[in-house]
Amino acid sequence: MALAGLLVVACGSGASSPEDDAAVPEQFPKNADGYADISAQQLAGLLDDQDLTLVNVHVPYEGEIPQTDLFIPYDEIAGNLDKLPDKGAPIVLYCRSGGMSTSAAADLAALGYTQVLEVDGGFSAWQAAGYELIDNR
Repeated sequence: MALAGLLVVACGSGASSPEDDAAVPEQFPKNADGYADISAQQLAGLLDDQDLTLVNVHVPYEGEIPQTDLFIPYDEIAGNLDKLPDKGAPIVLYCRSGGMSTSAAADLAALGYTQVLEVDGGFSAWQAAGYELIDNR
C-alpha cells in the first residue's frame, strides 16, 4: 500500500494543466552549460504540439526551418533579449550545423533562461531527417 502511494506521488495524477504544457521542454536533460540538445525529430514533435519560440541564429542566412519565429545572429543574442519571450518560456535555437546555436544557447542559459533547447546538427540534420528546409535567398 505504501508503495502505491509513492508511485502516485512520483508519477503525479496523470492530468495535465496548461502550466505543464509550457514546461514540456523540461523533459530534455540539460547539459553542464544549462541548456538541452534536441534532435530534428524531437523538434518536429515539439512544433506540432508546443508553444515555443523558434530562433534561427545562423549568419549569413542559408535557410530556415518552417515555423521559425525570429532571426537573431548567434553573436548578437545577448543584445536582442527584448525580442525573446520571458526567461521561463521555451526557446529553441538552431543554425546550419550546431556550432552557432550552441554558442547562443550557452549565452542564454548563462543569462538565466531556463528552457533553452538547441537543435543538434542544426538545419542540416533537419533536412537530412527528411524535413522541409525553406530557402528565401
